[in-house]
Amino acid sequence: MDDTPLPAEDTGATEALMPGLDLPATGPTPGYQVLARKYRPDTFEDLIGQDAMVRTLTNAFAAGRIAHAYMLTGVRGVGKTTTARLIARALNFQTDGIDAPSMALGEKGRHCDAIGRSAHVDVMEMDAASRTGVGDIREILEGVRYAPVSARYKVYIIDEVHMLSTSAFNALLKTLEEPPEHAKFIFATTEIRKVPVTVLSRCQRFDLKRIDREVLTDHLDRICGLEGASVERDGLSLIARAAEGSVRDALSLLDQAIVQGSDEDGPVSAPQIRDMLGLADHARVLDLLEQTLTGKTADALAELSSLHDAGGDPVVITRDLLDYVHATARVKAAGPGADLGEAADTVARIVTLAEGQTLGQLTRMWKILLTGLDDVRNAPDALAAAEMTVLRLASAASLPPPEDAARLLAGMPRATSPASGAGEAPGKPEPAPASATGSASAAMDRDAAAHRALSAPEAVAQVEQDAPAISGPQTWEALMDLLREKRDIGLQSDVERYVRPAVFKPGSFTFQPIEDAPRDLAQRLSRRLLEWTGERWMILADGSLEGGETWSERRLRLKAERLEAARHDPAVTEVMRLFPGAEIVKIRDPQPTAETDTDATTEKRA
Repeated sequence: MDDTPLPAEDTGATEALMPGLDLPATGPTPGYQVLARKYRPDTFEDLIGQDAMVRTLTNAFAAGRIAHAYMLTGVRGVGKTTTARLIARALNFQTDGIDAPSMALGEKGRHCDAIGRSAHVDVMEMDAASRTGVGDIREILEGVRYAPVSARYKVYIIDEVHMLSTSAFNALLKTLEEPPEHAKFIFATTEIRKVPVTVLSRCQRFDLKRIDREVLTDHLDRICGLEGASVERDGLSLIARAAEGSVRDALSLLDQAIVQGSDEDGPVSAPQIRDMLGLADHARVLDLLEQTLTGKTADALAELSSLHDAGGDPVVITRDLLDYVHATARVKAAGPGADLGEAADTVARIVTLAEGQTLGQLTRMWKILLTGLDDVRNAPDALAAAEMTVLRLASAASLPPPEDAARLLAGMPRATSPASGAGEAPGKPEPAPASATGSASAAMDRDAAAHRALSAPEAVAQVEQDAPAISGPQTWEALMDLLREKRDIGLQSDVERYVRPAVFKPGSFTFQPIEDAPRDLAQRLSRRLLEWTGERWMILADGSLEGGETWSERRLRLKAERLEAARHDPAVTEVMRLFPGAEIVKIRDPQPTAETDTDATTEKRA
């Protein structure tokens, strides 16, 4: 037997082979932990905004009706993985006094810490985004049949389960159908539609909701208090809005916002957070919407450009416009008392906007902005796409409300003005007339036939007896007088040259545009009448109609008629006889009228 003593351990060699293990006994100084990890819910009571799910699980655990598989779905950051770990802890809850599944996790159980750190041997977490194949699932299925090592249940948490391949899902089905008593499955996904229905039918499903903006703002405020940070409430609301209901996103943004200020500067302000987020000034976006809806397109485009220069993202600006149109529609439907979660002055401005629009118009604007948002996101020039969206919105705002257009096509009188809700009580839209729901082409044919039955002079002078009172010109001639009075030379010239009037009623005007007429003539005239009269006019251009003579043609006709009348005047006839070769140069009235405000001048050829 060799009694030679063994050599002492070569500590230096060990240190050389394993660097970094000579750590101080006290351990390393812990680094900063981000808020999203630091304030991850530790109990079901800490979960915010998921009361329905917590209530259902609590009742199920109390009744002993615990499912073998759960499917958690929702957008990013609402707590799917956190909830899965809490359920795993509840299933395996065990203390000195409790040895049964329990939703009351206030007291730490034997397995809670290990499960919370994803380090428990009986709770396996798998990311299906990186392990999608059938082989990965087979590893799980082979271990399912063995009993847990120390816990009550073996729990399999599979995140992003929709990423599994078809063959992997098929391999999982049989086990989900008849799992062992000691096995539980918890799935999490952001794309529930990609999960096969055969899997969904074998799971108890919970849809985790986006967190309400006010609830999330309160949550951020509490965390600021715990962190000793000072951030204005309006700034926290901006963060909650940008997070779109995701707690994790909100906490990540709060981490960034807290360092925007210092103790000397005071609380972090809303403008600082707005700059951090790249958001446009919310109030200025409301200015943009007001300018757009009132036809001030030049001002609207200038405002949009100014917001962009100030750092506003065109996508965010368009989304803000969507939010305001949605808020305006809510006020229109539910009245001024609708809960908008906005400041009092902002609510007052939204109420004013709602008074000038109908629900049909607001719905049309919503669809335009929704399409425009996709355009802005995908366009090579986001600002140009946002400008085109604003222009489309302005054009739609100048069109008659859809309900009035349906009435016109049906040959029915126009409803009341938009300010009164177009004849609708809040929340109770008036049903469309039966004739308006039929064929649109048939209605247009009937309308055109009615117009053709009237001669142009009588048609333009007609005023419907039961039409509601409305300010502004009451006749076609009065409309032309208004154009001259307002000195909108471009619009006046286009109306005189291109408009063949068909039907004129206070508040609505239908005309036949002649060839080469500007395509936006009806919209321009409608916008100007809204500015001048305060009433929304329904202006329709219909090329299928047979309108009367244009104002320019009328003026030439009157001039020719006056000239012909002058030639037959006995005194003029005698003068022309006495002076051969004489010409009629001008015809003057002692008191010029509106119809003859232009001198009639012609020449008589020798």
